[in-house]
Amino acid sequence: MTLQAEETPTGLARYVPILSWLPQYQRGWLRIDLVAGLTASAVVIPQAMAYASIAGLPVEVGLYTSFVPMVIYALLGTSRPLSVSTTSTIAMLTATVLTRTVGGSVNPYDYIVPAASLAFLVGVFLLLAGILRLGFVANFISEPVLVGFKAGIGVVIFVSQLGKVLGLSLEKGPILQTFVQIFDNFASINWVTVGIALLTLAILILLPRFIKRVPAALVAVAVGILLSALVNLEALGVALVGSIPAGLPSLSPPDFSLFQSLWPGALGIALMSFVESVAAARAFMQRGDQIPDASHELVALGVANLGGGLTSSMPAGGGTSQTAVNDNAGARSQLAEITTAAVVLVTLLFLAPLIGLMPQATLGALVLVAAAGLIKLGEFRAIRAIRNVEFVWAVVAFFGVMVLGTLQGILVAVIVSLLALLYLAGHPPVYVVGRKAGTDVFRPLEDHPQDEVLPGLLMVRIEGLMYFASAPRALERITLLTRQNEPRVLVLDFSAVPNFEYTALKQFSRYEEKLHASGITLWLAALNREVFQVVEHSPLGMNLGHERMFFNLEQAMEAYQRMQTGSQELSTSGGHLKGEN
Repeated sequence: MTLQAEETPTGLARYVPILSWLPQYQRGWLRIDLVAGLTASAVVIPQAMAYASIAGLPVEVGLYTSFVPMVIYALLGTSRPLSVSTTSTIAMLTATVLTRTVGGSVNPYDYIVPAASLAFLVGVFLLLAGILRLGFVANFISEPVLVGFKAGIGVVIFVSQLGKVLGLSLEKGPILQTFVQIFDNFASINWVTVGIALLTLAILILLPRFIKRVPAALVAVAVGILLSALVNLEALGVALVGSIPAGLPSLSPPDFSLFQSLWPGALGIALMSFVESVAAARAFMQRGDQIPDASHELVALGVANLGGGLTSSMPAGGGTSQTAVNDNAGARSQLAEITTAAVVLVTLLFLAPLIGLMPQATLGALVLVAAAGLIKLGEFRAIRAIRNVEFVWAVVAFFGVMVLGTLQGILVAVIVSLLALLYLAGHPPVYVVGRKAGTDVFRPLEDHPQDEVLPGLLMVRIEGLMYFASAPRALERITLLTRQNEPRVLVLDFSAVPNFEYTALKQFSRYEEKLHASGITLWLAALNREVFQVVEHSPLGMNLGHERMFFNLEQAMEAYQRMQTGSQELSTSGGHLKGEN
């Protein structure tokens, strides 16, 4: 179904366009989209299998997730290049939820139904959030916090795969416990497995440096399978992926009895799926692209996860690396993702026996590289170079994952982001301004000490929303500046104050009374329309009158000069707002 421009959307289409890209599709794009989809599949297929192994699931579940959810998103999504299957972050969160729900089962197939039920529940949360238009929630995790969270996830994933690349069977546990197990079992390391892992790492790291157009992940998988076919690796103690069922994923309903234990984790995964997907979609926008609508994306991702939950998939979301490949290959529309899904389908139908020959060490090395990509030290340095406070937030989020765990790490990330928001909102900038000579420009006096000021007049600019938490901080700073300068008249520049909350207004009213009692007159300047209306009807406005509220600082300065010379009474000043508002 394609919505025409004149149709009124109904049902699901009310919240997300269905095949919105199809009416604008150009015939010349077809070959480009097919090539882009084929290119992206070379990255998507190995990564999907690797991410399924992170979650403790059979590798075919990763392929299922790269088929049904990807097709559904291509039909409903609004982002041209976004490639939806799953990500390393989602995979690690899924592993945590499944371990808590099912326990530390050694059989990956025990996790399939819980994982599909989890994906279904993630879809429910995303769909409801989209219908309620809660897309703005994605903005509640700041970039520094997300950098720290992903780095923590990367370390946890990296350590979790050491057993595969060393040929050791390690129990799941904290990072320190994993290293203790490796030390205790050092003599049991399978060096053939280590050799295969190192060969895979060499291909993944070195090949892109010399031949950028060749998909290194696909080459690494092919080499691992070829080695397994030519040499009896199992006889040498090398673990293989094992038998993979060929064919389409089976339709199966979710296990509703698991929802009570799954819903907290599903909520966290839904949040990360949305945040990662929207970030990837926005990062690869090009001129002429439709701006991804956050609420529409929620619905598209929600339906994609619902479909995945009914077809033995794990939770899905947009991945940055595969989206980058899709975009760099020139994808012109969502047909590229449908092409990638078609390649995954062919793989499931005809190549499953070959994939079963892949060594677990190859899969583990793929995961190591993906995990290392999440640890971006350069971004930590960039944050620290600009603001130390945000650097601390990133570090807190990093250790939140390392110490408390992945799911708790999401909570830490959200709490740190909200605390950061509250901190910034509760600490508004307050500073003295002066006038640049010969102009009507007022600048921070601390940065421009040569700017013009008048004896006995103190002009202070406040920035930000004035509400119950920010007003006390602002007044503390104003009081300090007043004591330092001992003015006769204090002018507060409200040009950068968007709104005034009731409690803050009362606090400023009481402050005006204290100033008056100490012999200081308070004036206000540059109130926007909304702030002026609030102040005008408050006790503060009644005490000030229109005579002590000015359109800008320049008029306030002129009024002060007239008051000083006694040439004109302030009540008849042309700078007041009465009659001019």
